[in-house]
Amino acid sequence: MKRKKRIQRVVLYVSLILLTFIFLFPLVWMLVSSLKDEFQIFRDMKSLKAFLPPAPSEVEGGYFHNYIAAFQRVDLMKYILNSLIYTTGIIVFGLIVNSMAGYALARFRFPLAGFWLGVIIATLIIPPESIFLPLYVLVYDLGWVNTYTGLIVPFIANAFAIFLFRQFFLDFPKELEEAAKIDGCSQIGIFFRIIVPLSKPVFATVAIVLFINHWNDFLWPLVVASDESMRTIQIGLQYFMNEPPIKWGQVMAALTIATVPMLLIFAFLQRYYVQGLTHTGSKN
Repeated sequence: MKRKKRIQRVVLYVSLILLTFIFLFPLVWMLVSSLKDEFQIFRDMKSLKAFLPPAPSEVEGGYFHNYIAAFQRVDLMKYILNSLIYTTGIIVFGLIVNSMAGYALARFRFPLAGFWLGVIIATLIIPPESIFLPLYVLVYDLGWVNTYTGLIVPFIANAFAIFLFRQFFLDFPKELEEAAKIDGCSQIGIFFRIIVPLSKPVFATVAIVLFINHWNDFLWPLVVASDESMRTIQIGLQYFMNEPPIKWGQVMAALTIATVPMLLIFAFLQRYYVQGLTHTGSKN
């Protein structure tokens, strides 16, 4: 029996390692290609050399020549800064608004609470593109076009985030809140002093989901931020594809730069992310 379990464990680990390599192939190829010139990228396309960095003697201008050229070609730093402001604003305000909404749905009893929860969940099936036109008209009437406010405010409230918070808070021990009430703590004080510090997993989970979703946003920033100074990194990447000449080494370098923030935030918050997912959804 022990031998059978060991074999099963070995098979499982080998399968997971193979899957890891499969998922990493595109990232490795992108990173390695960003270090090569045009000829080397297409020359190595049909061999394992596509996943191996070139020898230093083969690279004219150094390993990072494509990165330097990419920053010189367009104002990538401005686009990255715009994306950071855009996503950070949504995350900060979104965590506050969505967590408070989720806590209210989990703890408070008010008329039609189940109905409003159903309405919030039902909005998940509405394609975002279908509301962009009326949303843009509203943003335009408010004078928020080409502003960070216009980029951020429409996406602060998030139905999926509210649902995750609500499910997490349903499992939160009420005894801690009751003890705080006995000590004279207000409801707002309970939330910010007791609930929030002990809910890092779900906050990290929501932060990662919001960051990935909005860091990759293309259509809404394209619509509401027509001024080049307000463009985000995903819009900036299109310059490498639409403005000739197309330099694939520079394209890969720009894509790598755009991917790094997502990898970093997931790496730092991965532990809390897994905990957040495992602690939600166990109660109705």
